[in-house]
Parts: sequence; structure tokens; C-alpha cells
Amino acid sequence: MMAASLLRRDKRATAAQLKADLSRTDNSSGVRQLQELLDGVLDPERPAGDAEALDWCRCLVAGGDGFEEFCRTVRSYDNATLCGLVWTANFVAYRCRTCGISPCMSLCAECFNSGDHTGHDFNMFRSQAGGACDCGDGNVMRESGFCRRHRLKTGENIPSVPRDLLLMSEVVLPRFIINIVQYLRDGYTEPDTATERDLQKVLQQLEPQISFLEDLTKMGGAMRNVLTKILTNPQTFKELSMGQEENLYAKKNYEKYLAALKSSGLVSMEEKLRHGPGAVEPVPGAGVGAFGLQGATAAVSSESAKEEDQDGGQNVGQRKRVKLSSSTKDPSIMDTLKHKCFLEELLFWTVKYEFPQKMVTFLLNMLPDQDYKIAFTKTFVQHYAFIMKTLMKSHESDTMSNRIVHISVQLFSNEELARHMTEECQLLDIMVTVLLYMMESCLIKCELQDEENSRHVVVNCGEALLKNNTYWPLVSDFINILSHQSVAKRFLEDHSLLILWMSFVSSFQGMNLNKREMNEHVEFESQTYYAAFAAELEACAQPMWGLLTHCKVKETQEYTKTVVRYCLEALEVWFDAIGFVDEPTPNQLTFHLPLHRYYAMFLSKAVKCQGLELDSLLPDQEMLMKIMVHPLQIQACLSEIHSNMWVRNGLQIKGQAMTYVQSHFCNSMIDPDIYLLQVCASRLDPDYFISSVFERFKVVDLLTMASQHQNAVLEPEQERPMLEGALTFLVILLSLRIHLGMADDEILRAEMVAQLCMNDRTHSTLLDLIPENPNPKSGIVPGSCSFEAMLSAVADFKAPVFEPGGSMQQGMYTPKAEVWEKEFDPIMVVLRTVYRRDVQSAMDRYSAFLKQSGIHSGNPWPPYKERTPLHPCYKGLVRLLHCKTLHIVIFTLLYKISMDHQNMSEHVLCMVLYLIELGLDNLVQEDQEQEEPSTEEHCHDSWFPSTSLLSNLHHVINFVRVRVPESAPEVKKEPPPSTSAEAPALGQGSRLTGNWRENLREAQVFSLVAERRRRFQEIINRSSREADQAARPKSSSRWAPPGTPPPLVTEILEVRESMLSLLLKLHRKLSGHQGSFNPEQLDEPPTGIHGDGVTAIERILTKAAARSHQNHRCILELCARSAPPAPPKRSSSADKKIMDKEERRQRARERQQKLLAEFASRQKSFMETAMDVESPEADTAMDLDASEQQEAEALYDCVICGQSGPSTDERPAGLVVLLQATSVLGHRSRSAEPKKLPTSDEEHIYPADTCGATHDVRLALLQRFFKDSSCLQSVSIGWDGGVYVQTCGHTLHIDCHKSYMESLRNDQVLQGFSVDKGEFTCPLCRQFANSVLPCRPGQGTEISAWHGHSGKSLSVLIKEVEDLQDQLGAFPVSISTESNLTKEMESVIKDIKNTTQKKYMDYGKNPGSPDNDFLFMYSVARTNLELELVHRGGDLCFGGASAAVKRSCLNQLFHVLAMHMRLYSIDSAYNPWTRLTRSAPNRPPNSLCDDDAPEVPMLFRDVPSLLIIFVLTMPQPLRKEHFTCVAKVLYTLQFTQAIAALSAKLSPEERLAWSTSGALKKNESNAQRCWEALLSHVIGELSKGKSVYDVDSEEMPMLSSSICSPQSIEYSLQQFCLPFLRLSCLLQHHLYGDDLPGCSREEEFSVLAHCLGLLPSTVNLSSPLTSASCLEWPICAFDLMSQWCAEVTGLTEMQTDQTVSLLVQDPQWAAPSLLQLPENYNTIFQYYHRKACSSCKRVPKDPALCLVCGTFVCLKGTCCKQQSCCECVQHSQVCGAGTGIFLLINASVIIIIRGHRFCLWGSVYLDAHGEEDRDLRRGKPLFLCEERYRVLEQQWVSHTFDHINKRWGPHYNGL
Repeated sequence: MMAASLLRRDKRATAAQLKADLSRTDNSSGVRQLQELLDGVLDPERPAGDAEALDWCRCLVAGGDGFEEFCRTVRSYDNATLCGLVWTANFVAYRCRTCGISPCMSLCAECFNSGDHTGHDFNMFRSQAGGACDCGDGNVMRESGFCRRHRLKTGENIPSVPRDLLLMSEVVLPRFIINIVQYLRDGYTEPDTATERDLQKVLQQLEPQISFLEDLTKMGGAMRNVLTKILTNPQTFKELSMGQEENLYAKKNYEKYLAALKSSGLVSMEEKLRHGPGAVEPVPGAGVGAFGLQGATAAVSSESAKEEDQDGGQNVGQRKRVKLSSSTKDPSIMDTLKHKCFLEELLFWTVKYEFPQKMVTFLLNMLPDQDYKIAFTKTFVQHYAFIMKTLMKSHESDTMSNRIVHISVQLFSNEELARHMTEECQLLDIMVTVLLYMMESCLIKCELQDEENSRHVVVNCGEALLKNNTYWPLVSDFINILSHQSVAKRFLEDHSLLILWMSFVSSFQGMNLNKREMNEHVEFESQTYYAAFAAELEACAQPMWGLLTHCKVKETQEYTKTVVRYCLEALEVWFDAIGFVDEPTPNQLTFHLPLHRYYAMFLSKAVKCQGLELDSLLPDQEMLMKIMVHPLQIQACLSEIHSNMWVRNGLQIKGQAMTYVQSHFCNSMIDPDIYLLQVCASRLDPDYFISSVFERFKVVDLLTMASQHQNAVLEPEQERPMLEGALTFLVILLSLRIHLGMADDEILRAEMVAQLCMNDRTHSTLLDLIPENPNPKSGIVPGSCSFEAMLSAVADFKAPVFEPGGSMQQGMYTPKAEVWEKEFDPIMVVLRTVYRRDVQSAMDRYSAFLKQSGIHSGNPWPPYKERTPLHPCYKGLVRLLHCKTLHIVIFTLLYKISMDHQNMSEHVLCMVLYLIELGLDNLVQEDQEQEEPSTEEHCHDSWFPSTSLLSNLHHVINFVRVRVPESAPEVKKEPPPSTSAEAPALGQGSRLTGNWRENLREAQVFSLVAERRRRFQEIINRSSREADQAARPKSSSRWAPPGTPPPLVTEILEVRESMLSLLLKLHRKLSGHQGSFNPEQLDEPPTGIHGDGVTAIERILTKAAARSHQNHRCILELCARSAPPAPPKRSSSADKKIMDKEERRQRARERQQKLLAEFASRQKSFMETAMDVESPEADTAMDLDASEQQEAEALYDCVICGQSGPSTDERPAGLVVLLQATSVLGHRSRSAEPKKLPTSDEEHIYPADTCGATHDVRLALLQRFFKDSSCLQSVSIGWDGGVYVQTCGHTLHIDCHKSYMESLRNDQVLQGFSVDKGEFTCPLCRQFANSVLPCRPGQGTEISAWHGHSGKSLSVLIKEVEDLQDQLGAFPVSISTESNLTKEMESVIKDIKNTTQKKYMDYGKNPGSPDNDFLFMYSVARTNLELELVHRGGDLCFGGASAAVKRSCLNQLFHVLAMHMRLYSIDSAYNPWTRLTRSAPNRPPNSLCDDDAPEVPMLFRDVPSLLIIFVLTMPQPLRKEHFTCVAKVLYTLQFTQAIAALSAKLSPEERLAWSTSGALKKNESNAQRCWEALLSHVIGELSKGKSVYDVDSEEMPMLSSSICSPQSIEYSLQQFCLPFLRLSCLLQHHLYGDDLPGCSREEEFSVLAHCLGLLPSTVNLSSPLTSASCLEWPICAFDLMSQWCAEVTGLTEMQTDQTVSLLVQDPQWAAPSLLQLPENYNTIFQYYHRKACSSCKRVPKDPALCLVCGTFVCLKGTCCKQQSCCECVQHSQVCGAGTGIFLLINASVIIIIRGHRFCLWGSVYLDAHGEEDRDLRRGKPLFLCEERYRVLEQQWVSHTFDHINKRWGPHYNGL
């Protein structure tokens, strides 16, 4: 009852009263009252999310105060020292590697910016999974990096919390939390019974409640403390969780919870019943193997664990089942969860509901509380298995993964906590078990080796678990905790865990098996391979690197020994399971051998860092032979893949081969494999190893002396690449030192050099390409100081440059010269190239360097590089170079190359020589000078007497027995006599009788395979004799295809060569002349490493001679004997064929070269003639030179049909033009200083002062008071949205163009432009265009008449001009006859009108009227003239024809516009000409025929517009004297306007002074040319009637007092008139081809006046010219001026200030410029990336900025769409008439929108290394690159975006 009455009362009052009750010492009644009230308020049967209940809670917690006020109070007691700000995905945070202890450290922007990180290695990043700020946490980051707020230990000086402040909270909150829990219990349904959406609904209803909890956590430490107590108190949980006995609801609710708990074990109850000995109840001791029958793991409870010995464990099924560490204290991980407090249950529901963001944020917000952190971490670990189980079943595994990691990374990055969890909660056991459990779900049988009987199971990469990386959170946590030394040591000490881990790793061993397709192409290319590589890298390699980090010192030897021991055990089990004996199954390939790689990397570490003996860690020979097989198989298959033998398996197999060597994978894949092979090679019998290699590479059959052979397994075209592959592999094996003794710095240097030699690289690419330890904590941090130091040592920085085409370069690093000279290592390059073309690229760059530095001009061979010495452990590797098998191979190959056998190549020779040289450089100690052959060991061959390469070099081999097909040339020969004229036998050779030796030799030739088998058996059975017999017959049982090859016959081949003699032969062959080797060279030091094959052979011979006298002697003998004999006879037809083939090829090549050269020269000459159109001398329409008054017509070359001819009415020619709307002119402002981009709320940009805005205001004002038709002739439009016409200068026939467009329309190729909109590219220069501007016919004839200056007086000319204006019909083409030319002209006019939007054309009161059209047409001319002025720098000081003008089409444009304007006549009554040249009869102002508004006064009119109107409306072509006359008359008006404007700016006192002083000069003879007199007159006139000067003096823009000096007045008058003069001169230049004289700034006025003919030619130019002296008045100046002034003073309607604003027009505008950007990109980013859009008021997902006007827009945002057009496109039309330049805030790049297309321009912000950072992926500080910004601005002003940027695409209005 009481509760009900309380519920009705005022909340705050009730709360205050209850708080008072509770504060008493005897507070039982208060508690009871409060509990009853809460029963009512928080009744779980009320609907969730009840706002009323929430209000009550707020009031109660605040205890009668306002909630906000309460928050403030509590916050004042906040004692937290951590920031702990929690963020979700996509938040922008920072990471500083200099300050971080953990690599996961992150800071919020606020803490980062208020900390000091100058010069640190930091970056900004977009959070993927969410995170929390670590500022203030000394476990994760160094204190020096804390921000100012968290640097002070705030906790110390904060007063303690008063007891009663949080009293209410302690009572209310437990009830509030159980209320939430009850809702969660109630709302949960198992996924199979209901749809997923229900869960979302429950969460949505609970959102306000959880937000309330979140608000509480933000109140600081005091409140978090209370919450922690409530959440972790088991007593509270016990009391509230079950509910009262009598409450039925609570009971049902609790049962629901228990039911949900049931399925929370890792193994469900049913499975336990099936497999486990335990009962149904989860009793301790009943935990069974998670894996059921195959179980690779079992969790054994504490009791049974004690009884069994550590490594025991029973076998279940066929795989060993290993039990967990015996220290497991709590019952099994597998068991059902039990909860003891609210925190545990809350986390449980968080998991069940798949980690709703709000809950995660709440749980993380509490972390700054230390007690909570520990309790929560324990709870998290306790639920770990359950979490992962839920993750595997989730449909939204991506989101869920992110949320899990969001939590775990906060907990496990802290070493202290991680260690604590490992010791107390078995964190490691849990993780490994769960990982095993996870992989268990997707195992399949492994088909490697023995497909039928294999017992090995591997993960299936096609499963979602691997394909979607679902295991990622778990592995990421595992790697995170292994990075802590204390945890890793614990792992390495725990043997049972290691065994478990090895069984985990072996489930990846041999996954993703490829079988080579032999017949047809595979139907479906599976893309699972990437999942496999990712899984091996993340789940196996990264934990491995993590463990290796902690095995760096002697003290950790034991760990390594243990790991190696278990690795070997696991490998044995594996070989056993796949049924491996001695040969791999052919045509199978897996790239995944993680066990091999674990073994290899721990071996390497043991030798390199821990001083262990290699032999103590190696298994017996037999095991080594097995271990070697699979890595060797991979190397052979890589070669097969590159030889196109796997082509039927599709592209994915190439993808695998590339990924295997790719920079992120290579040091966990190919490097360990090669190292392992090096270890095997150094310990196994070298003959066995070498023969294995050649057999694996399938080239044994090729290694015969015979010229023909049969290969059972390779196609002929595959033999050469496979042989090259085998030799290259051997060279890599013998010369790579990455794990054999190189220091870390040397490795880094070698990697860097290899990458830079392939291509110049940017800093970030290089960072990415240098393989670093994949584990982030390995210590080699990319970008660390060693990296930078090394980079500056080996490379030079090339600053970013611009190419003339406009393509932008980034800052690149290029190798220093000495690096090319001394360090270029082709072997390293081959090892590291993903694409084969990179090797070629490196060689090309190398040869270019040699040519440039003059070291070698020919085609160089890869240079030989001395290697760092081997670590003593690996000395055995050198024995490979000194084994007979290799020597026989080398000898055979040298012989074959010298005999020109097929399938040999320069590359083969290069590698063979490399091997010889390696052998000479790495001699085995004992046979240094052992000249006489020792007793023949093994006696299995008589090819070579010893194993030393040095002594075998000079050993001569006389005869060899070979097996050849019957068709081979060798068969036909007679058996050779014992001696032969060609090669007399040398002494050593003839000691033994021929036949016996041949038998032995023949055995050797074939026994590569047999020999290998024999050695293998020998080692296994330890008895050579029986093995010998057993192995012999096997040699023929090669897996040959069933087809029967032609029979082989045995022939004896006479050879009589030694390796040295063959080398000399090859030297002759390569150098191309006899006796080429000069024996004197032997005494000199070996030649340098740069050069071709000749150099290499010379170097080898010199080294051989230097190391052995015997060789020295031999070489001298051989040289003496090879005095030029007859050239060797081509004995066989086969050889001849080869020769002919070569010659034919050579000739064909030469022919091709010749043709190409001819074609190129033709093309060049065509281009030259075609480009003539552009050259100013050409007598075309481009430039009509006055001096050559040709009579001929202008001729045009059509770039389509190639014909040259005049443009006629019937077949007009036209210029290729691009029409585009432009607002560049409209964006000019008065000040030359560009506007600044605002980067704070205080800064703004005001658009009102731009040229476009000013002109709009002016026109609107005129239209208010004057007649519309007159207004439309008094100004120009086109400042915004004007049409700019530009051309590439090429011409074509219009009919040719039409057919060209037709062909483009039918072309199916995807073009970057839209043919339907008339777009095309110029057929010659490929410049973008969209129209053709017809050229007018004739044009040559009237020039003389056109130019002549007659002596007519001004008044005569004025009359003539007036007559011309009346005689409108005299147009060369009469309008009535429709010719092709007029049609085309009309269509161009249509194009021009369609180029811009309607709103930019209709300024009149009645749209579409002729006046409107008239205005638009003459404004097009004005726009083009003004833009040309801008392109010339705003003035005509430089004169001449600039490049832009050379291609100008203004002349043609004027002609077309003029023709169109003839259609509009000017009403002669209103013709402005008469008002300019006569004094009008004084009409009374109101006597107009109708009540129309008056005409615009002359003083308000825009003079350049009048000039263009006059020129365009008079018959074309206009005589020059008439043009000059018009200019003179208009100059008088311009000057009067200047005086009037000036007078309005003077102060009344100054006006009076000038008026009186000027009045005195009025009577002088030159009064009409004296500005003082004129000024005085104007002041007098404008003061009459409605005086212009009646404005309050404050409002007027007063000029500074310095204006009073006559010089400054003169200067300001000149400046006022200059724009008109410039425009007139430019127009004259285009119409009459007059030259523009260059001059200095000071002289510009006088030069232009002279050029226009305003001055009588008698005036001397040198004397200073005044603006008034150019005046030539048609009638009395004072009359005319009075008349013009009267028009102004007679305006009764207008306000005086309006009159003045129209008078004081300032024609001067600064050059257009983009906004000025801040130096540092962060300034822009921080302000704009969180700024709300002004139209939709939300923070845009992709914010963008217009760089022209600074408007902030939403890119692609649907929020601001209008008429299905997104905001950027819309803005580009408003601001730039279709051209927009936008900076994308989140990507730092600029996009250009041009009409219906857009392109990515690049970035103007670069990092310290001159690189862009698109999408801010690297997050490094970016700085403005001034040059790039200038280029962008220049392209905008010159309208060349279309031409320079090539990659355009349609935007479909979606930007």
C-alpha cells in the first residue's frame, strides 16, 4: 500500500525524504520503504524500457537533487588516473610506437594532442574493432607520453567521498541491475526456435536502461567503485538472483536462466553421455575429450590427473589423445558454467546476445577501476570457451569477432594481468584447448602421399571457419599473451601444452593439397588458397615468432631443445600417418608445412642466438632425408609452375606460388624451407642431395652428352625452364646466407637493396616489401631507426616531380651508384620476386647503370657476388660444390652448350659458371693443393678422380658411352680410332684402357637415380652390398608413361675435353674470335664482377690458375694448342638445321626492326605536318600575318581524310573544340591574397565580394530601375556559367567528323566519354572535345582592304560606322539560302547554349526573349577574351602569342557569333552609338511614348560589353579603321566613367578644391584633353538636380588623402581604363592578327593606347603619357559629358547611394585562385571529420570540401540528395557550372567533377617522404605540397582537367 502511495507523490520530494530516512542510524524503516517502492517501480512484469521507471531511478539515485547536478557533484570526487575513453569501430585514434610498451596501445585524439609526441613515430588510424584510450596506464605505455591531464596522479588530492552521497545508489542500483538481468533472461530464445530479430528487439527495448548504466560509469571513480562492489558481490547476487520464494515470476525467470546455462559447456550434455564415462550431472572428474572419438585433447579433472604420470594418456581411436596440463585446478574447461556474481551473469548474457555494442561499452567503461578489471578479466577467462563456441555458431561472426577483440585486447595487453590469469585460471590451457576444439570442427582426410591409406587429417580450407577467418579473435589473443615473457616461458615449460600445440600445428601440415591436372583444364578454380596461407601465417607462424622472441639468450636453451624435440616427434607421427617411405607422390603439391618451419626456425635461433651445437638438435640421416623431401618438392613445383606445367590448374596455382614468396609470407614460408634444405644438404651425402635435386626437377634425362634424348616426364619446351630452375635453386641454396651467419642489419640491407634494384620504391612500399617479423613484438619494428639509417645508406631520395603530361610522381628512393656497383645481388632478387618480370626489370636497370657510368656497354650478365662467410655449423654445405655428381653435371652442361645442343640457354651457362666460381671461392680445406688424385673412393665412377673441384677442372675425359634414340646423329658414326686428329689425348687421360673405362662411365651417366636410391638404402640398412643389388634394377622403374618410346641404343662418344678446355672453347665462342683468351691475364688479379659471359669465364680461369699450379699449366698448354685451327665442321644435319633456324630468326628480327623504324619515321613526319596547324607561321586561320597579304584562300588539313583544301559553303571545315561551362572568372575577388580555408568555428568565408556576385547585384539593381532590353546590353554575363571554347588546333571536314562520330557510336569498346553527348577525342592528338567550330570560307582576300589605314577624319568614320550599323543585310552569306555552313553554324550555337545551364542564360524579365539571347551571345565572346587575359597573367605585358593563343579559336568563334547576332537588330532609336557621338535633342524626361522605364544611363554601362556588341553587330569582316573609330569613341566614355567614379570617392572638401582649380583650366586650348578641367566639369554636372554627392559622408568608401596628388589621380584613372584597353587590344589581335608588343608594367597603358591607335602617331612614346591625352572627342567634350551626367542626375526614382554604387564600379579583379590551405593536414582533418553538415545537420560518413569556395558537403550522402542528385554533383553545378574540386576529408585525396564525369586527381598533401596517403591508411602526418597545389590551381584556371587527367568515369549523379 505504502509503495502505491509513494508512487503517486512527487519524485524528487520522495527521494529526498527517503535519503534522509536512510541516513539515520536506525534506518530499517527507510530501507523497507525504499525496497517496497522499488518493487513497484522496477516490477519486471512491466514492459522493458519504461521511461517512468527510469525517471524514478534517476531521482532516487540523486537523492532529491537534480540528476545533472548530482553527476557534477560525484564527478568532483573522481580519483581515476586513467583516461579509459571507450570507442567503437571507425573512431579515429592514434598510436605512438615511441611511447607504447604494448603494440596495441592507442590514444584518443584529445589525449594525443595534449601530450607531447613531436618527433615520435606515431600514426593516426581508424579503429577496426573499437578500443579504449590507454593514457595514464603505465603497463601499456611510457609515462612520458601521458597527456597533461593524466600525467598528474590525480587521485592524491581529491577529498574522500561523503558517506551519504552514494547511499541511495548502493540500495537502488542492485535492484536496477537484477531488473535488467531479468529482462535479458526473459527475452532470450535459442536460435533454432526463433528468428534472430527477436534478440535485437529485446536489446532495443533495453537501450535506455543500459545507457543509464553507461552514464553512471562516466561519473568517474567514485561511482565506478559502487558499481564494482555491486557487480562482484556474491551475497547480493545470491539474494537477488533467485527472487523471493513466493514470487512465481522470479522462479520461472530463474529456471529460464538455468536452462540457458546448460548448453554453455564446450561439450554439450548429450555428447558427454555418448562418449564420457561420467554421469549426466556435471561432476568434477567427468570431463571428457572434447574431440570425441578423434579427440586430440582431453581435459582431465584434478583427481584423475594426479594419478596418471605427466605424459601418459590413453589412445582413443587412431590418434593419440593428449590430456591437459595436470595442474588444472578447477574442473574441466569443458564443463557447464557456474555464476557467483552479477558481473558473471551479465557477461554470460552479453555473450548469448552476441555482444551488443551498448553492453560491451558499459563493461569496458568500468575498466579504469582496478578491482573491477581483475574480476572482469577472471570472468572473461572463465567464459572464454563459451564465447568461442558462440562465435563459431554466430551468423554475424565478423561483427562479433570485432567486439570480442575490442574487449580482450584491453585485458591481455597488460602483462601483469595476463600472467595472473595464466597462473590462476589456466588461460593458456583454455586457449590451446579451444583452438583445438575449433579446428576439430573442420577436419578432413589428408590425401598427401598415400591417398587411400593416409591416417592424417587436416583442416579443410573451404570451411567458413577458415574462409571467413572466424578463428582470428582467438589467435589474436593467443599471440597477444605470448608476447609477454612470463607467459611465453610458462608455455615453453609446460610439456603437455607443447605436445597439444604441436598436434594443433600438424592439423595444418599438408592442407590445401594441389594435384596437377594432366588432361583438361580444371572446371572450377577454388579460391581457398588464400584462406590456407592466412591460416598458416596467423595460427602457426605468428605464435611461432612470438615464442622465438623469448628464445634469444643462452639461458633459454632448454626451451628450444624441448620445442625441437616435440617438433621432430610430431614430424615422425606425420610421416607415419601419411605413409611416407622415400619418394614423394608425383604431381602433388602443398605449400603448407608448418611443422617443418617450426623446426627450421627454432634450429636457426638455437645456432644464431643460443650457442647450441647444430648436431645436438638434428635427427638421424634417414629422418633428414625424409624432412628434405617436401620442401624440395615445393621448390621443384615452383619451377614447374613458372614453366607452365600446371597451367591446367588455372590461375590460382600461380597465385599460390606468388603468395609463397610474397613479402608478408616469405620469412614464414620460403626462407625456413630453404634454410631447412641447407641444413639437410650440409649433413647428407652431397652426391645423394645433388642427384635428388635433379631428379625432383625432372631433368635427369636431359643431363646426357648425347645431342638427342627422351624425357619421360617433360615436354621439350619445358626442359629448358626446368633446368634453369634446378640450377638457379642450387645457386640460391649455396649462396643464400639469411639464416647461415648474416647479422640482422646485413639481412635488412640485402633485402632493401634487392627491392630497390627491381624498381624505385616509395617509403611505404619499401616498408611493406621488406619482410619483417610477422609478430608485432619481435623488436624489428618497420620504420625503426635502423630502417631509416639503412635506407639513407643504400638509397637516394628523389623528390616528387611533375611530368609535363601532368602525371604526378611520388617521392621515390633509388639505389646509390655504389650499391649497383658492389651490392646488387641477382640471387636475392630472384628469391624475392613475386613476378618474373621484376628480375628482368632489375637487370635492365643494372645494365642501364653500367652503360651510364661507362663500366660496361654490352648486355651484362648478372654479377657474381662474394658471400659472407658461413657459420661454422653449416660448413658441410660447401661439400655440395665438391662432389663428383655436381662436377659431372657441370661438365655435361658445358659440353652441351659448347656443342649447341638444344634447350641450352645463356641462363644455364650463367648458373653453371656461378656454381664453378662458388666452388673455387669455397674450397674444402684438406684438398687445397692436393694435385695427385687420391685412391678412388667408392670406386663407383671413373669420371673424376677426386671430389675437389680444383683438381677435377683439368681432368680430361676421353670417351663417354651414351644411350641415344636410333635416329640420333651419333649412331651413324664409325667407331672412333683410339686417337683422333681433332683432339690428341692428353697424358692423364690415357692411363686406363678405353673399354673398361667406358663401361664405368656409361654406368655413371645413367645412375644419377640409381646412385641416389643406393645411398638411401645404404643409410637405412647400413649395409652397402645387398643394397647395391637391391637398388640396381630399380633404376629403370621410373614412372614412365605407358606409351612405348623408340628403342635406345648405346653408343660411344668421343669427347676428349676437360672442364678447362670447354671453358676456353666457350670463351672463344662468346667473344666471337679465335685465340681470344690471352694467357697473360692469368697473372693479373681477377677481373671485376661487371660484364658478360666472357668476363665471367676469364674471372674463373684466373681464379682456377691462382689456386692451383696444375690448372695454370693446363690453361697455358690449351691456349698454346688452340692457335686458330679450322672452324669446327657442322657434322650433322640436325646441327645445321639448328644453325639455319637461328640465322633465319636473326634475319626476321632485323627485317622487323627495319619495318618498325620506317613506320616510326613516317609517323613522325605525319605528326609534324599535322601539327603545322599549330605553328604560328602557318598561313591558316590560326594567325593571319599582316605583313604577308596573301591573295590565296586559307587551306585546312582534315585529320580524318588527310586532304587539304579551303573551307567552302558546301563542304565546310571546322576546328576541333571543347566547349565547357566555367565559373572561374566569377570566383575572382578584389584582393590578390587567396581566401583562407576556415579551420575553426570563428573563421568564415564571405562570397559576396566575388566577381560573379558583384555583377549579379549590379544587374539586379539596373533591372529594378531601367528598361530590361537596355539593361541586357549594359553588362556582360558569363562570369558564372559562361561558355569557354578551346581547341587543340586540328581541323577536319564536318562531314568526315559526322562519319567519325558514327563509327564511335558503333564501337563497343568502353570509352571514357559519352558519344551520345557529342563527345569524342581528336583523331590526331586524342585531346578531349565535344564540338566542331566551322571555319569561315575565303578569308584570304579582303586582308589588304581590311588593314589599310586611310586618312579619314574621326567624324567621317563615325558616320560610316553608323551607316554600317543600319545596313544589316550585307552579310557575306545571305540568311535566306541555307547552306551546309550556315547549318553547321546554327548547330554550334545550339551546342554552345546546351553547354551551360538555363539559369546562366536567362537574366531578362521574360526568359527566352531575343534580348536575352543577344546578351548571352556577346557574353560568350567576353568570357573567352577575359579568360585569355587571365591565362596571360592578367595583363598584356608579355605580348606575343603565348602557347594558349597559338591554339586560340577566337577568330572563328567571333565569326559564328556575329553571324548569329545578325538575327537581332538593334532598334535605331535606342542605338547607343548615337548617344555616344551626338548631343541628343533634349527630351523631357517623362515624354517617353509609353510608361516604360528609362534607358540605362551611359555612365552606368559596361564599356567592354559595348565594344563587343558593336563589333559583332556590324557587317563582317570589319575594316580596321572602323574598329579603331569604335575604340576611340568608347574610350571617351570609359574615361568619363573613370572621372565620375573618382569624383564620387573624393571628400566634399577635396571636391570643392578640384572643382575650382579645374574651372580655371576650362578655357585653355587643350581643355578637352586635360583631366582637371574634365573633372571639374563632371563635379559641377553631377551636383545638379538630384545630386549624386548627397550621401552621408560616413557611408562613402573614402579614398585615402593621398589621392589628392595629381600623380595618384592620374594613376587611378589609368588603372580604371586599363581593363578596357587590354580587352580591345586582345580583340584587335585576334581580328586583325596584329602583334601584341611586350612591355613593362609601368608602360603598359601607353603601349596599349598606342597599339589601339588612340594616339596620333606623331606623339613621342618616350614622354610620359597621361590618360587624358588619348582622348579624341567626336563633339564638344563638355556638351557630351553634360548630357551623360544629366541622364544620371535625372533619375528621380533611385536612392543616392544606389546611384553611387553603380557609378563607382571597379573593373579591377585579382587572378582567380583556390583557397589557401593550412600547412598540416591534421588541422583540416580534426576540424572537418567531426563537423556536421549544414543542410542535414548530421556528421557525414564521407565529408568533402569544395576547394573553390570552402563549402562543406556530404559525398555520396543520400541525406542531402535533391532530384536524385547527390550533394557534390549539385554543388559542382552551383559553384563551378559543372566543374567541382573537392577534397575528401577522410581520404586526403582530391576528386574533380566535370559535367557527367569525375576523376581522382590525387593528393596535394604528402608525408615526410613525399608520398600520398590515400584513405589515410598509414595515418602519418601529411604536409601541403605547394607545387602540386599550384598545378591543381593552374589546371582549374586553364580548364585543362579534361586533357591532363586520363582516368575519367561517369558518376551517375551519385557523388
